[in-house]
Amino acid sequence: MDIVIFIVSMTALIYGADYIIEESEKIALHYKISPFVIGATLVALGTSLPEMAVSMSASMKGSGDIAVANVIGSTIFNIALVLGVVFIIAKKIAPERDLFAQDSAWALFPILVFILMGIDGKLNAVDGLLFLVLMGAYLMFLIKSNQVEEIDDELAKEKFAWGKTSLMLIAGFVLTIGGADFAIDSAGNIAREFGISEWMIGLFLVAFGTSLPELTISIKAARNNNADLAIGNIIGSNVANFTMVLGLSSIVNTLNVDLSANFFDITAAFILSLMLVFITANKLYNKSAGIVLLVVLGLVIQNGL
Repeated sequence: MDIVIFIVSMTALIYGADYIIEESEKIALHYKISPFVIGATLVALGTSLPEMAVSMSASMKGSGDIAVANVIGSTIFNIALVLGVVFIIAKKIAPERDLFAQDSAWALFPILVFILMGIDGKLNAVDGLLFLVLMGAYLMFLIKSNQVEEIDDELAKEKFAWGKTSLMLIAGFVLTIGGADFAIDSAGNIAREFGISEWMIGLFLVAFGTSLPELTISIKAARNNNADLAIGNIIGSNVANFTMVLGLSSIVNTLNVDLSANFFDITAAFILSLMLVFITANKLYNKSAGIVLLVVLGLVIQNGL
């Protein structure tokens, strides 16, 4: 029963996050806020909302392992699974932007800062505030480099109605908060029932669920021959996961970080981030690179079994 509750709650969480982002965009457009600003903030951070809801809920419930593992697992799934699939199904990837020169550093900065912060075995409120400062630096980079997500043209043309928007926002928050709450409770029950650690539940079950928005968006982009946008999406999502998600979660409650006990998983996330840098440096946007990424994902899954 807990598995059914977990699946339903994760589905509610993802749909709720979609509603919040879409309606927030409508409000911003209604008040004539620049699409550029909307793209650099709301849309760029939107796909990390499920991770944030789950990790903050886990932090408040004292399940710090799930909160941290969710971010590490999402980094692994975002690069290994999402980009692996994109590279395999995309017909052609030829980014006009030099992703290595302009973006690759952001694939490494957050996880390096996380490892440095985790050496003392915990992430506290001060660490959380520093993470948020790093998020601010990333937003400044997005705006200065003109790297923003596109606003849906149909959304911009849609007639604005406060009543409908308010109801959808409320529904979105109820689904997101409720979904995260039930997801953490059911995930904890699953862990206890099968004798699995909360870390492994967070690393695989929760992280895979919260990575679904990135997966669906990136597959759609690949099919529309915009797969190069998926790479920037993944980098941005990983930055937001470490800085915003872990930042807010550690402010809510101090998170324990056991670097030695979870050495393999954290190292895998770091190595995949490093591989993303090499891929952008050598422009290896092809099926071979996709297969290599999926092989690494297979190794991570094998280690967890």
